[in-house]
Amino acid sequence: MTDERGASPGDSEDPGDEVQYHVEVGPDDVADAVLLPGNPQRVDTITGLWDDAEEVASHREYRTATGSYDGTPISVTSTGIGSPSAAIAVEELARVGVDTFVRVGSCGAIRPEMDVGDLVITTGAVRQEGTSDEYVREDYPAAADGEVVSALVAAAERLGYDYHTGVTMSADSFYAGQGRPGFEGFEAAGSAELVAELREANVKNIEMEASAILTVASVYVLRAGAVCSVYANRVTGEFRTEGESRASETASLAVALLARMDEVKREAGADRWHAGLSL
Repeated sequence: MTDERGASPGDSEDPGDEVQYHVEVGPDDVADAVLLPGNPQRVDTITGLWDDAEEVASHREYRTATGSYDGTPISVTSTGIGSPSAAIAVEELARVGVDTFVRVGSCGAIRPEMDVGDLVITTGAVRQEGTSDEYVREDYPAAADGEVVSALVAAAERLGYDYHTGVTMSADSFYAGQGRPGFEGFEAAGSAELVAELREANVKNIEMEASAILTVASVYVLRAGAVCSVYANRVTGEFRTEGESRASETASLAVALLARMDEVKREAGADRWHAGLSL
């Protein structure tokens, strides 16, 4: 069945155009690996650490630049706030050939020993956002790719940055969904117990995009991970916008390390990088 233009109901908005509808990039505009910050202004922070960079697209919340870091091709696309727009970025970037995604963001820590400015490298995520539910059943895990986690850890170690690894919770709202009071002190059901319950389950931090990025990438057999700088500690009450450049540098170096890992795999004839293969 087609409409008067000859298009079927499943066709995209412009199926003949390689340039993607929202992010406005094509196959020649981006590298195989893309960093995904939320804030479009963070693109400048990230590219300022690279060898070179050029902005290739800017549309809505999606701002994209491509360049190189430590001689490795790399791109960055901002996603705005929340999982719906982050999933769109993964969808459209995958369609132009991207196979590796690293979320670079900020978060609230929920462990008292975690300091503002520390990094959190996500190994898996609690899917408290609704976007990933529209892809898979609710008990499907949001797991970070092992190679990306290894590269992020190695990068943080080489750079000498304090970091933590573990489970992240991704929420769909900044206030009610994260146990914060809303307008005029509104409290959502269960919000008073939320942080304590997550902490007892050894969840490390709360943010808004990681679980959707990890889930969508996993469904499409792509690599994804996340590194966030701690802006707030929800247990101690400390808050500072600190560590943004550390997360950006760690993610950029991780992409360079992933490229080397891929070379080692090819030379060894291995499908996956593992501890027996040396960088």
